Amino acid sequence: MTQLYRIAGLMVQMESFGRTVEQAKPYLTEETGEPDIVIHSQWQNLQKMAPHLSEDSCEYLSTGSSFYRQLLEYDGMLLHASAVVMDGRAYLFSAPCGTGKSTHTKLWLQVFGERAQILNDDKPALRLEEGSFYAYGTPWSGKHDVSLNVRVPVGGICVLQRGEENRIEPYSGTMAIYDILAQTVRSKNPAMMEKLLTLMGILLEKVPVWRMECNMDPSAAQVSYAAMSGKDRIC
Repeated sequence: MTQLYRIAGLMVQMESFGRTVEQAKPYLTEETGEPDIVIHSQWQNLQKMAPHLSEDSCEYLSTGSSFYRQLLEYDGMLLHASAVVMDGRAYLFSAPCGTGKSTHTKLWLQVFGERAQILNDDKPALRLEEGSFYAYGTPWSGKHDVSLNVRVPVGGICVLQRGEENRIEPYSGTMAIYDILAQTVRSKNPAMMEKLLTLMGILLEKVPVWRMECNMDPSAAQVSYAAMSGKDRIC
């Protein structure tokens, strides 16, 4: 099934089925014109490399990968993260699978109630537009499909680690670059890889990056929000 979508501010033509079609429904558009990005289904190629995956899973992964590779042409990138919106800013929590990204952002919903919303629970898109970075929801939003089709200014990025106590600190330098690069789509094309590294350099200049050790106590949300928002106390 070939449809037109508005994703991350771009017109996207996508041929897809199953889970991908369902999760992309909020992004359908009746606009006409030439698409910025064209995604062809390549799930068969992925399943040959990963025969343990279902057709549906291969479709979801391959369409997402195609979108994010092409997004780089529009100063955009994937960040494997759970993104929460509060008071008009998006805060992204990134880490390898199983670390507790979704658990942490759910604490924001628990602590702050309706002030907080999940923008995307797995693969938000980041785009540099007019000198600032914005986060977007996308159809590639994890197994629970938690996503909003909106654009929000990025307030900060936090690399999460599990810990006994809640501690957060500014994060920069080589390790920060490595940790963020490890959670995005890396191209085998040298020119595209150079473009990604350039975009990441701008991201680290413009967006505050943090590193946090956290537990599962609700106070973890208070600690991260207070630091990343620049507020010493919770309003």
